[in-house]
Formats: sequence, structure tokens, C-alpha cells
Amino acid sequence: MRYIALLFIVASCSFSFSQNKQLLYGFSDIPQSLMINPGGEVKNDWYFGMPLLSHIHANVGITGSTVYDIFANDGIDFNTKLQNAVYSMGSRDSFSVNQQLEIFSGGFSLKNTLGKKEYLSFGLYQELDFIAYFPKDLAILALEGNQNNIGRSFRANNVNVAAEAISVLHVGYNKKVNDHFTFGVRGKIYSNIVNVNSTKNEGRFVTVRGQNNFYDHIFNLDLEARTSGLANLKDDDSDSNSVVKDLRKRALLGGDLGLGFDIGLTHQLNKQWSLDASLLDVGFIRHTKDIENYKVEGDYVFEGINPIFPDTGNGQTAEEYWSDIETNFEDLFKLDTTATKYTTWRPVKLNASLNYAFGKKIDDICNCENEEDIYQNKTGLQLYAISRPRQPQLALTLYYYRRLFNGLQVKTTYTIDPYSMTNIGLGMSANLKGVNFYVMADNFLELRNVYNAQSVSLQLGFNYIFNKNED
Repeated sequence: MRYIALLFIVASCSFSFSQNKQLLYGFSDIPQSLMINPGGEVKNDWYFGMPLLSHIHANVGITGSTVYDIFANDGIDFNTKLQNAVYSMGSRDSFSVNQQLEIFSGGFSLKNTLGKKEYLSFGLYQELDFIAYFPKDLAILALEGNQNNIGRSFRANNVNVAAEAISVLHVGYNKKVNDHFTFGVRGKIYSNIVNVNSTKNEGRFVTVRGQNNFYDHIFNLDLEARTSGLANLKDDDSDSNSVVKDLRKRALLGGDLGLGFDIGLTHQLNKQWSLDASLLDVGFIRHTKDIENYKVEGDYVFEGINPIFPDTGNGQTAEEYWSDIETNFEDLFKLDTTATKYTTWRPVKLNASLNYAFGKKIDDICNCENEEDIYQNKTGLQLYAISRPRQPQLALTLYYYRRLFNGLQVKTTYTIDPYSMTNIGLGMSANLKGVNFYVMADNFLELRNVYNAQSVSLQLGFNYIFNKNED
């Protein structure tokens, strides 16, 4: 049982989903690129996304040991590989999940009312975000036990978990001030579906030689878990229909609410060089409904239970012995349950890039460059950062974009991040009679062995677009 628990910890903390969308960022042929930079370039007069199909995003990555490291048929003893995996990973390795599904979206130019260079976009999407840091001390304790670690202090602050499922209603405004500067802002209303977090834990556990028994187990703990929207879901009286109804209500702004915003800009330095940047999800959610918080705080000493197994059979049985241990633990640790309101902050994301465009389109009639400033190629360097409970996560991307011909564009990226030093991605956007389809994936080099892959990502969607320029 101990090895099963340990294996679950190691395997789960080997997988990580990232929110970085380096392939979509700056891909202005796709309307959803405005969700990453509300101040980005707009290339359509209006669009609407196909409901539930306009943007689907999932991304998996790996820090530390991979599944292949543990289960590979390489002749190395499984216990040895499991031990190597535990000791090779650090307390900053994390297991995180991020998934997004766009429910509906749309956008249109305001040229008929406010001017030709303004654009309004809107939509509703669902997002799941989860992160749990690798509890290295607990993993070592599960692997080796405390008998071989007498006097060693195991830290409780390794326990660090945050999870939420939310829906986001948003409205964005984009304005091209002049040929050199464009800015945008997006307002957001968050609706909490489920929230669980335990990120500020402290304390330690140590085993020493005892006086009344073989060992004394000493705990100094300050642990807290906060939950919102979970109590009703695990209620014994809830059936599947009521749970689905409750979740649907919360997704449609019926849960705990919060506010946030995105800002972005694009600065055209000259005809070929440009700078852009965006700051996303600067916001919070105030949790006031269906709250259950749990807290354990204080110093505890557990001396164990003296087993009495006489030969006559009149003493304590093994079942009674373990029952006494369970009762003693329940009596020892005083779990406080409260309904205190709390606030969570969204993980803030930063994007910035320097871009260079080149290669004007050749006019087939005169065999010369088109007079319009439409370049067929673009390359650049992009920085990405996201705030996380322990430390920000960073990524650096080098990209190349190419317009192959009217209605077909491709983008390839090379990304360095905490999960991989060789992440190569490819994205494509195609327009056919007003229907836009895009698909993007990365880390192609590691698809030969998915179990040993450091990260794999997928984005796809369908939109109906009316383009400003039918070039």
C-alpha cells in the first residue's frame, strides 16, 4: 500500500499542463489571438466562433522524472527506478493541469458607429486550473518509512495544492490609434464552479526514541485547506441530476463571482519591426457560498499503542490494536471546520515579443513587390511568464510565421521552458469560404515516445470570419 501511494505521488507530479500558448500568441489570422493580447492586430471585420468548437485547448508537460523513467523495460529493478525518481525530483517540481473550452465567442468592427479602427469582442469560456507541488519529504517518508529516519525532520510545507474550475464572461475593446500604436483592454466576470486550495502550510514531523514506548512521533503543524463549491457536491443527499444542475448554474454566473481584466498593446517601430505585450487575468474571486475550511494547528506527540498479544488469546487482537491507533489519531489531531469567507487571486500571465516582418508579396502581373505593406514572413522572440504559488514559471520562444498563400498561414516555434529544452511546435490556420479552421501542436520531437515526452500540447477551433482584406 505504501508503494502504491508513493507511485501515485511520483507519477502524478511528473505530468504538468501549462497555460503558455506560444503558437497562438501573435497569430492574428485567428480571432482567438485577441484573448492572449487584447491589443493585438485585428484582421477581420467580424467573426463568430462555432459554439463549443471555436477554441479547445489542452497541454501536458513533465518536470522531473517521466513515466518512462519508472516503467521502462530496461532491466533495472523497479524499486531502484522509483527511488531514483523520488530523489531526482525537487519540491519545486509540480503537477498542474490547465484546460479551456470556449462556449461561445464573437467580435465585430465599430466602424459604423465610433470609427473605422475600433473593434469589440466578447464571449464565455470555461477553464480548469490545478497545480500541486511534489511533496518530496512525504515521498521519502513513504519510500523509506520513519524507522530508518530517526531524528530526521520531514517538512509539512511540501504540501501545496491549488485547484479551481471557473467560467469567464468577457468583453474586449481594441483600438488602432494610428499606424504605429494599437491598444486593447478586456473586462472579465469570473464565476466559481469549484475551488480547493491549501498553499500556506507549515510544520514538521519527526520520530525520536521514546520513553513510554519505542518511539515518540512529534508533530508541529499549521495546515489549512479551503474549499468553495465542494460541500454540496459531496453531500450524501445529492444525486447526479442535482449535481449537474448545480454545476450548470454556477457556470452561468451563478457561483461566487469575481472581477478581472486583461490589457495589451502593439507598437509598430517601423514598417518591419514591432513590439507587443499583454498582461492577463489581473483579478480575483470572492468566495462566500458553500464554504468548508479545515485547519489543524498545534504541537502533538503520539507515543503509539502498546500491543498486548498474549498466547491465551484473552488479550488485544491485531484488529483492536489498529482500531486503537485510529482512535488515538482522531483524538490527537483536532480538526477545526469553519465557513470563513476568503478571496483567491487569478494566476497573472505576461506575454511580450519583438517581431521582424520581411518578404513582400510579389504581384504576378508586373512581377514586382505589392505596394501594400503586406509581408509574407515574420520572425521574433517571445517571453512568457505566469505567477504560481511558489515561484513564477517562465518560457522563451523563437518563432517563424509564413503566409503560404491566400487563406493558409503556418507558424513554427522553438520553446525553452521548465519542461523541455527542445520543444518544437507547429500551427496552421486555413480559411475556406469564410470558415476558419486552426490546429496547433508542439513538442513533435518527443512524439516518438509519448511516455518519455516532456510536454505535448494541442489547440484547435472553428470560426466563421469575414475578412477586411481579401488579398
